[in-house]
Amino acid sequence: MGQLRWLPLLALLLLLRPPGVQSADPIQAFVVPHSHMDVGWVYTVQESMQAYAANVYTSVVEELARGQQRRFIAVEQEFFRLWWDGVASEQQKHQVRQLLEEGRLEFVIGGQVMHDEAVTHLDDQILQLTEGHGFLYKTFGIRPQFSWHVDPFGASATTPTLFALAGFNAHLGSRIDYDLKAAMQEARVSGVPRLLPPTLAVHRARVFSPNFLPSHRSGFYWNGVAVFPKPPPDGVYPNMSEPVTPANINLYAEALVANVKQRATWFQTPHVLWPWGCDKQFFNASVQFANMDPLLDHINSHAAELGVSVQYATLGDYFRALHALNVTWRVRDHHDFLPYSTEPFQAWTGFYTSRSALKGLARRASALLYAGESMFTRYMWPAPHGHLDPAWALQQLQQLRWAVSEVQHHDAITGTESPKVRDMYVTHLASGMLGVRKLMASIVLDKLQPQAPTVASSGAGPAGHFASVYNPLAWTVTTVVTLTVGFPGVRVTDEAGHPVPSQIQNSTETPSAYDLLILTTIPGLSYRHYSIRPTAGAQEGTQEPAATVASTLQFGRRRRRRTSPAGRRLVPVANDCYIVLLDQDTNLMHSIWERQSNRTVRVTQEFLEYHVNGDVKQGPISDNYLFTPGKAAVPAWEAVGMEIVAGQLVTEIRQYFYRNMTARNYTYAIRSRLTHMPQGHDGELLCHRIEQEYRAGPLELNREAVLRTSTSLNNQQVISSDNNGYQMQRRPYLSYVNNSIARNYYPMVQSAFMEDDKSRLVLLSERAHGISSQENGQVEVMLHRRLSNNFDWDLGYNLTLNDTSVVHPVLWLLLGSWSLTAALGQRSAVALQHRPVVLFGDLAGTAPKLPGLQQQEAVTLPPNLHLQILSIPGWRYSSNHTEHAQSLRKGHRGEAQADLRRVLLRLHHLYEVGEDPVLSQPVTVNLEAVLQALGSVVAVEERSLTGTWDVGMLHRWSWRTGPGRRRGDTTFPSRPPGGPIITVHPKEIRTFFVHFQQQ
Repeated sequence: MGQLRWLPLLALLLLLRPPGVQSADPIQAFVVPHSHMDVGWVYTVQESMQAYAANVYTSVVEELARGQQRRFIAVEQEFFRLWWDGVASEQQKHQVRQLLEEGRLEFVIGGQVMHDEAVTHLDDQILQLTEGHGFLYKTFGIRPQFSWHVDPFGASATTPTLFALAGFNAHLGSRIDYDLKAAMQEARVSGVPRLLPPTLAVHRARVFSPNFLPSHRSGFYWNGVAVFPKPPPDGVYPNMSEPVTPANINLYAEALVANVKQRATWFQTPHVLWPWGCDKQFFNASVQFANMDPLLDHINSHAAELGVSVQYATLGDYFRALHALNVTWRVRDHHDFLPYSTEPFQAWTGFYTSRSALKGLARRASALLYAGESMFTRYMWPAPHGHLDPAWALQQLQQLRWAVSEVQHHDAITGTESPKVRDMYVTHLASGMLGVRKLMASIVLDKLQPQAPTVASSGAGPAGHFASVYNPLAWTVTTVVTLTVGFPGVRVTDEAGHPVPSQIQNSTETPSAYDLLILTTIPGLSYRHYSIRPTAGAQEGTQEPAATVASTLQFGRRRRRRTSPAGRRLVPVANDCYIVLLDQDTNLMHSIWERQSNRTVRVTQEFLEYHVNGDVKQGPISDNYLFTPGKAAVPAWEAVGMEIVAGQLVTEIRQYFYRNMTARNYTYAIRSRLTHMPQGHDGELLCHRIEQEYRAGPLELNREAVLRTSTSLNNQQVISSDNNGYQMQRRPYLSYVNNSIARNYYPMVQSAFMEDDKSRLVLLSERAHGISSQENGQVEVMLHRRLSNNFDWDLGYNLTLNDTSVVHPVLWLLLGSWSLTAALGQRSAVALQHRPVVLFGDLAGTAPKLPGLQQQEAVTLPPNLHLQILSIPGWRYSSNHTEHAQSLRKGHRGEAQADLRRVLLRLHHLYEVGEDPVLSQPVTVNLEAVLQALGSVVAVEERSLTGTWDVGMLHRWSWRTGPGRRRGDTTFPSRPPGGPIITVHPKEIRTFFVHFQQQ
């Protein structure tokens, strides 16, 4: 992130002490050299490697070798991996290993990127961390133990939880709201340890992690500012600071010492962390160290009179010194630091929605990867069948792992990158998704006999289609999948030739095509296969069943009313769980009746737009990062049309919003779907949701589009939204002197709800959005943004967000009692994220059924336990740390074959303590029984979150939090080592290596 937007990086470890009391000890400053290297943002990864990133590692390694006192920390692994694999010489690689051994070069965080904390999903945070840690452990046998999360725009409560589970001893963050930071600094409570979710604090105290808040500036720029597209041939860079000379060294020393002393007033201990570096720094480490070396020597030679001593340090050096002091910390609760503002009119809440299309693509890629991982694992175990090359398969998975990891960067999925960098992310994701889809298709085709579905021969049209539907969840799922076909009469049969409930209707996207809706029930990690053939329909006197045909009832456009009429003509749309009432006078939703609670809640939905300023001369602006509305949102439509597509399986309500009564094209649309469950089908989750897909765009310039849902719920302007799909945060509306609208926007990554004492309305999302309750009973979701401004900084980096796209986000609505929505909400959120994957192809021939398909045994978990991952990582190292270390010392680096026998399993308990009387209980499972479909389990190893630690060998630091109390220790619950029977407590995430009997 750029220097002008950079919340400064000099760390302030603000230990608690009585106001006015300062340490009398000499101040010791720990100077931590680093370079912040954005994996994208303004320039593509390739451009950054050419201009500066490769030079950072080349010059730093050279300069560290020249001075024993010098230190450096490396953060983002994507750049380092590219340098290591494509640039570094054997001598440089040897020097890196030596520097790591000596502790003078240190990897912190160790993920592929420094992920965003507001709009990323838990699963993807874990993925990018796992990918980076796997590379570091394979290559060096090291495991990062400290975080350096200095640039994400606000801090989530999820991130320190994950870092602690990965084995970190301390966590460093930076950006929090300016008001809050000022208050904490004034009260001297600005950098305190944070508790994790209440459940984890009770059941697994070891995952406590201290949290430190940096601030101030980023030091001196003796090497200047990086030049693109490549370094200047004369080595002279813009903005190079004046070199240190005998004539000015006193001035430099006075400036540094004054800076350290200023921040030391906020510290209880005499230790001050002083990060030195910022964006794209240390591309010429020689000039950096050549100037800092004499400056530090000068200060230390006058330490007695200056009252300050200084030293180069890694982050680990600093935290080890701090930990050794054994001071007492006050504990902050598990709430997050969101939203984030830097000034009264700079609320960083716009990026919750920026580039909605990219946010949606990133999550779809993640879901596809999740399905591909388990599908490949099931293909390989208990024994591979067919002709698939496992090495090729791993290459496809690895490409998408890296692409999904890359887009979690805090200037990627946030939508705060330039257009060309967005295009880079999209290209990498699309390429990775194509590879995994090819892999999945190969696996399906390998399962079929030669006479099974094939592409029709040239010159002959297809006899129909086949669809293989894979359920990537470890629960039985009943849902409706939608396909597009070219014929209005359809017969759908399953593997045995039996008819399947299905429905045909006009396509919403392609006028000449039809939507085919198929009801499917699929066991966990299993397939269903369907034959789809054209037919004239179920003709009289025949026994040929066909998909039922939906009928369409159209309503004329209705002009937007300024006042509501007293009498209403209501049209009901019902299934077994809800009756949705629609107002014929307005073509808007009127209310929803929920069967179980027998309560009707007024619910109306419409689209509004915030009109925002783009001229800095006229006042504050909105951009990729900032949301700065000048006034309340206004309706974005003048007329709405409606049609109801009624069918035996599904009924759809389609509402089209026009900017004026005579407009030919609509700008916004809502497509709501209710499913009617046939007898004999258990579709509790399917029945209890109203699926909505929206259309928004293209927007006019400097408009921010929201969907506002107004209800009769008395929520007192309080909503709850999730941190990264992991835990819910209560969001009361707060009044500010300025910018209250924007500062009351919060991220919704996966779910949010509002409630009163009787009912709760839950919103589940397949991508991140900004969300707010601006009035009682209202919740609004920002769907899309299109912005332009004349701020020089934005123009210079092409960050004006002139996004002309049309987006199609999806929300699922759940309405009911607290108990009902709590029980169904968590599982429904996972079901939305991981919908079945459909592989669609042409049928040749006239066979009435799909031959040769033997169903695999299902993998089924209890409903409160989510299979967070089941994969074969293909790591090329031993999980025994002693063996791996010995192999590295012998020089056997990267020579091992990919380990196809080690299966990575991660389980996640979805519920909080007290959330549900049954589902919130600890759950015990026997992995031998759960995984018997994959073969006989011979060993189970519990690992740290990213797999690099055997939990029995992981000893995290403990931190004193009160008299006789310590947090963060590594005492694990008593468990038989390697046993297959495990208990998972509420909100726990547990990671295992599972080994099967080879056949």
